[in-house]
Amino acid sequence: MQLAIELTEAQAQELRARAKRLGLAPEELASAAVAELLSEPESDFEQAARKVLSKNAELYRRLAR
Repeated sequence: MQLAIELTEAQAQELRARAKRLGLAPEELASAAVAELLSEPESDFEQAARKVLSKNAELYRRLAR
């Protein structure tokens, strides 16, 4: 599967810099990051997502107005 994503210029620069330090192409680093995310137990992700949503609940409420 091929996936196109949009990154800000700052994100793209950081991805290129980190990939270069690791001796990888930016696409390889992004693919490895996605693979790592998908290999984590789902409960860990859900716990982290709940924490972020809870922490930013007021911000999300304001943005929804």
